[in-house]
Amino acid sequence: MRAHAGAPPSRRRFLAMSAGGAMAGAAALSGCALQVSSGVSGSGETVTVMVNSGDILPEQIQQAKKDLDIKIVLVKYDITKLIAMLTSGNPPDLVRGVGAVELPYFAARDVAEELDPYFARSSVLKADDLDPVNDLWRFDGRTQGKGPRYGMAKDFSQDSMYWYNTAAFDKAGVDYPPETDPVTYEEWLATAERLVQRKNSQTVVFGGSFAGLTRATLLATITASAGGSLFSDDFSRVDFTTPEARKALAWYIDYCRTKVGPSLIQPDPHGWDGPTYQAGRLAMSNSGYWMGGMIGADKKLAEVSRLAPAPIFAGGERISACQGGTGLWMPRGAKNKDAAWRVFEWFFGEEPARARASGGWGIPTLKSLRPLMPAKEDYQQRVLKVQENELKHFSVVSFTPYTRADAFDALFNQTAPAAMNGQISVDTVAGRLNAAINEQLKRGKEQVG
Repeated sequence: MRAHAGAPPSRRRFLAMSAGGAMAGAAALSGCALQVSSGVSGSGETVTVMVNSGDILPEQIQQAKKDLDIKIVLVKYDITKLIAMLTSGNPPDLVRGVGAVELPYFAARDVAEELDPYFARSSVLKADDLDPVNDLWRFDGRTQGKGPRYGMAKDFSQDSMYWYNTAAFDKAGVDYPPETDPVTYEEWLATAERLVQRKNSQTVVFGGSFAGLTRATLLATITASAGGSLFSDDFSRVDFTTPEARKALAWYIDYCRTKVGPSLIQPDPHGWDGPTYQAGRLAMSNSGYWMGGMIGADKKLAEVSRLAPAPIFAGGERISACQGGTGLWMPRGAKNKDAAWRVFEWFFGEEPARARASGGWGIPTLKSLRPLMPAKEDYQQRVLKVQENELKHFSVVSFTPYTRADAFDALFNQTAPAAMNGQISVDTVAGRLNAAINEQLKRGKEQVG
């Protein structure tokens, strides 16, 4: 493997990173042969991995030591600490990242290792076995989804797909959505208005949630569904006043204004959809296949739950993107790259990947692992039918390298509530968002150089 020369990146290149706050077990089944590496080694070494709690379990660390003869040392993910480690020239060997929004940022700042040479030599992670969602971890210097690979997703969902509770539909006398044909965004919102339940001016059952993983990825995806792009061709600007972006923004503002679901002006008390849906207080949740791991653990809930395709705009494109794609990337300054790659192979292609696939918490990012997805029960087979059809409509919605999603969201969260409360128009909030976010993007582009 080629080594990268030169000094560590300057701290100036990461100033924007500290401005927006922190970024956001199953038995193996027969019929899916376990691959083992015949490429680079790394036995007897120590690999430092910066991840969140639960990303790699203690028993998996013990198994890696036994199977790989590599000691894994976990460091809790912290953006401030990561910046310090990168700029001091002593980064972790592998780092957790959200491919949909973070890969362009790190790759553009020249701190992520190109992994194509490693993939080319691997007998575990083969190019023709990689699900297209892994293109979120590619960047050609301008556009996400093209060029070298810098990482890989551990699992994924098409995050505008939504779960719905048939009991809530039955109670309201509302027809179920089609299994494979999408409803329009307008129809989805109208249905949510019929499903919402209120008492004494308080919402007791949300009609539907359409929060997305971040406002940045949600609005970029909805704009793509309307047939446009939230960003300019060089990703240096946003424009919420184009017909497509304005349509997306107006729909989302209307969703918040009608208070059919959780939003900035009507927060979910649990902070996310899972517990609320589980408690029967949410009729629809755009959480994608990923939330099926929680739903499947409650058989009664699973039997009344259905998964539906991502909505479309009338006359628009059928876009079913992934807004996350969480995985790992390797810093260019990592000291134990061969050993780190062996851990990378193990995490994404061997026993940890098989356990994730069979648990239902996300779609495997290796196509060969899809037979492990839960399909024993009738409700699981029904979900898989919908999900497998939806995979045909996946596409990468590229994100800008000049800011992070949490920094974008911070500006949106300051600006948009006035429109959600009816105090300003959609056109006014569009102009204010353009001014604030484009200033942020300008600074980010100057830092990249």
